[in-house]
Amino acid sequence: MLGKILLTLDAVGLLLGAPLADYNHTHIFNPRWPPHAKFHNGQTISLSVILGIATLYYTWRSSFLPSSTPPMLARQRERDSLRTAAFTGSIYWLAGLTAILYPGTAGTDPEFGTGFPQGPGFTMFAVLAILGCFLETRNGVGDVSKTRSN
Repeated sequence: MLGKILLTLDAVGLLLGAPLADYNHTHIFNPRWPPHAKFHNGQTISLSVILGIATLYYTWRSSFLPSSTPPMLARQRERDSLRTAAFTGSIYWLAGLTAILYPGTAGTDPEFGTGFPQGPGFTMFAVLAILGCFLETRNGVGDVSKTRSN
């Protein structure tokens, strides 16, 4: 259950992080930003929210399986769902961590400071997604051999 909680926290970060961090005077309402930069900022906000919804869905979808689902199928579906949740829950953060590597990029605009303040948060949320999946699947969730031994 701890793994699902970590994946859920990651999903909440995706649902709220970009809208809170980017829908303000430093980003979307920054008069210095050209329209195309604002377009990509809007794209980033929407992507974050969509990935947050997907992460929540895949984290919890096995909870809604009918009780008549065969155990082997249920465990395999849960493992697949959790791996998908880890993927959808980490790609936004990993993309953010690599974005600083492109020519001419910076973590902030000059009038708002220097550095890469997103780095620690992006790292933390990516780790939540990956660690959450690991914790939920390490004890044989979806392991066909466990079903055969029962």
